[in-house]
Amino acid sequence: MVDDLGEPVPVAASPERVVSLVPSLTDAIETSRPGLLVGATDYCTHPPSLDVTRVGGSKYPRVDDVLTLRPDLVVANAEENRPEDVERLRADGIPVWVTTAAATVPEGLGSVRRLLTQGLSIAEPQWLVEAEDVWRDVPPVRATAIVPVWRRPWVVVGRDTFAGDVLRRLGVANAYAGDRDRYPRPKLDALRARLDDGEADLVVLPDEPYEFTATDGPEAFPGARCALVVGRYLTWCGPSLVEAHAALTDALVD
Repeated sequence: MVDDLGEPVPVAASPERVVSLVPSLTDAIETSRPGLLVGATDYCTHPPSLDVTRVGGSKYPRVDDVLTLRPDLVVANAEENRPEDVERLRADGIPVWVTTAAATVPEGLGSVRRLLTQGLSIAEPQWLVEAEDVWRDVPPVRATAIVPVWRRPWVVVGRDTFAGDVLRRLGVANAYAGDRDRYPRPKLDALRARLDDGEADLVVLPDEPYEFTATDGPEAFPGARCALVVGRYLTWCGPSLVEAHAALTDALVD
């Protein structure tokens, strides 16, 4: 087998001890086959019932702790995890399956399906079929949004991102979809100018990775329509996509 990046994954049989370094994949794996995971990052918050050894953060996992767990397979992501950590695990004889940094919902769900069904020998879960169905359509644009994911400095969603495609499938265009960077760092004055000029008419403020709240975020955009949303619904390609469509629609519809 090969992972999304075309790298071989030398798993001799169906893995029975898996460590996930990606919160969304942790949710997908544990929901689809409870008990398969033996380790996950500190940021793997779902499903809430998850009870496994914690191995640090996604960007800086404690590789020695991962090795101590003797996993049959480690699951990582091309955007969320560092290549040097992946290479160290492989050098120590641990197979690593790296998923792509998906730019669309269909691409992300296809990547997760391959991991679950081919990499982990799990039957196709019902939640994945439901997610594909609910996110299939792309309605006309009814709003154009600025989507900050950090402040101090400001960082926004740019081109070719999963979050951007999620919003587009809700009828919300991304004001920075044409930027050369996937995560541009415009100044606050530039963000406000896009709102003032009518290039954007909505600010979407997720609660992760930066935790925007009613008192931390909207005040930077006086007079603009702001929507506070669950960040997991925007960026996680997993079971939460099933409920995300209705929840985000409720949050974004004026």
